[in-house]
Amino acid sequence: MDHPNTANSLNTMYIPTFDDVLAAHDRIAPYVHRTPVLTSSYLNALTGAELFFKCENFQKAGAFKARGASNAVFGLTEAQAARGVATHSSGNHGLSLSYAAGRRGIPCTVVMPRTAPQAKKDAVKGYGGRVVECEPSTSSREEVFARVVAETGAEFVHPYNDPRVIAGQATCSREMLDQVEGLDAIVAPIGGGGMISGTCLTLSTLAPGVKIYAAEPKQADDAARSFRAGHIIADDAPETVADGLKVPLKELTWHFVSRFVTDILTAEEDEIVEAMKLIWKRMKIVMEPSSAVPLAMILRNRELFAGKRVGVVITGGNVDLDKLPWMKG
Repeated sequence: MDHPNTANSLNTMYIPTFDDVLAAHDRIAPYVHRTPVLTSSYLNALTGAELFFKCENFQKAGAFKARGASNAVFGLTEAQAARGVATHSSGNHGLSLSYAAGRRGIPCTVVMPRTAPQAKKDAVKGYGGRVVECEPSTSSREEVFARVVAETGAEFVHPYNDPRVIAGQATCSREMLDQVEGLDAIVAPIGGGGMISGTCLTLSTLAPGVKIYAAEPKQADDAARSFRAGHIIADDAPETVADGLKVPLKELTWHFVSRFVTDILTAEEDEIVEAMKLIWKRMKIVMEPSSAVPLAMILRNRELFAGKRVGVVITGGNVDLDKLPWMKG
């Protein structure tokens, strides 16, 4: 799929279709896992809902972003691939792109905030990628990235405002619909909106009756405020324990969010940390703070989900084990 992905408006940006999702599923099958869906009777009792956790923390590179990155990398022409790929990312997209680039044998450069978890920087390098650090703000990230692309001529694979990436992320909810019957809703975290946009793309085609809720940290709630205002509001450098959810919506993800999302609801920092701890303790699975935001939001809005069958996307498991958020010091 050779579509423009650096456009500034939807007038020139390709909007992916469900045909692109089907093509993506075939293209990435050799490079990603079909991740399991797990349940917890304890969390069901606690929330009053039937929760079905789609465990993308078990995905290649430890996050759902391996789907979109693999679709982008393996969809490149030979000439494009020869120049390599580049992106800016707080972590999971960068390490996922490094993973996919490594599988194709091409170079990958990732611009990362100097404050990004060391575990994610190490993973980028472990997959063969090059890390270039920037300040922890959207403006610094984009400025440093522009310099990298000018130097390398690499193909830009945006973390979420890219039709190839969104089509890849959409394969997650397609799998979930195969794995769980009769869902009433799917909840996923929202930062830039790539996973949510993919969910919108799949559900609007296959299961338009299933509601889509996005969960966001209260301290980085620009998507929720955008949703209420009817236009994109972008915060430059929000502070939250959910480091993967600090980036703003862009034109392409806003297209999906504004049309198909039922609501965007938030959770406080302490609620996110408690939800993360709860899943570690009860389900025995490693997840990062961003992945805990959906459960935190559900716990805060029990009446909304009570009696419903709810799919919950656990987006990733790349957490710094030496700096868990409940550790003091």
